[in-house]
Amino acid sequence: MHDEILSVAITAAYAGGDVLLRLYGRGDLGSEEKAKNDLVSRADRESEAAIVERIRWAFPDHAVLAEESGRQASSGGSEHEWIIDPLDGTTNFLRGVPFFCVSIACVQRRRPIAAVVLDPLRGDLFTATRGGGACRGATPLRLRDRDGLDAAVLATGFPFKAHGAIDAYLALFRDVFIESRAIRRCGAAALDLAYTAAGVFDGFFEFRLAPWDVAAGALLIEEAGGVITDLDGRDRWLEGGNILAGAPGVHRRLVEIAARHTSEEHLDRLVPAKTI
Repeated sequence: MHDEILSVAITAAYAGGDVLLRLYGRGDLGSEEKAKNDLVSRADRESEAAIVERIRWAFPDHAVLAEESGRQASSGGSEHEWIIDPLDGTTNFLRGVPFFCVSIACVQRRRPIAAVVLDPLRGDLFTATRGGGACRGATPLRLRDRDGLDAAVLATGFPFKAHGAIDAYLALFRDVFIESRAIRRCGAAALDLAYTAAGVFDGFFEFRLAPWDVAAGALLIEEAGGVITDLDGRDRWLEGGNILAGAPGVHRRLVEIAARHTSEEHLDRLVPAKTI
């Protein structure tokens, strides 16, 4: 069943990616702000429509949670839900920065079981199934562990939708920056997580991401031998959107550093998590 779901996810991701390739570089995409600094465009909407159409054709009874159209309940009480970001990195896309992706995960009882992240510009496809491993194209992924952050290169994203958390984030950023070799902020969390699973980055951290930003990338991390948790080292990252991820030794050190400055309870006081 997981393989069948993954096959549909791949087909849907390429359908969304084709839309993005057709529209990339055009200046008439009608972008608008959903909230401060949070953009949506014709590309997001058309990519999402293409993705959902293919998923609905294959699994009409499954629930869908998509960034632009929200949640559509299952029609037959299915335990499966598809979590879709049709364009992660909208600001990059609209400004001509070539770093964006399609992210699709299927979850069962809130646990990802199949995942696809597609970089349509490069044709770079990342896939995973629970218990079946993760791949970049046809190449299996396995993270190389590190003992802490020494010489590690990490990715992050700024909490642009959670300004109340900026001081806690910057305190964490400072300590990670001092211990690690480098930190990169590329602007598409799903692709950052995919690159972490592929060993391009050794770890990733960010606050208050949405489920569609992380559901697919999280399974890639886990199936490549990494660890992903919330700030307290627990598995409620999908609910709160606070992410610490990477190879086991890197992740362990991120949890230790985060504990100096914040926690899930502390961040909830600063910026309550949104219920989706």
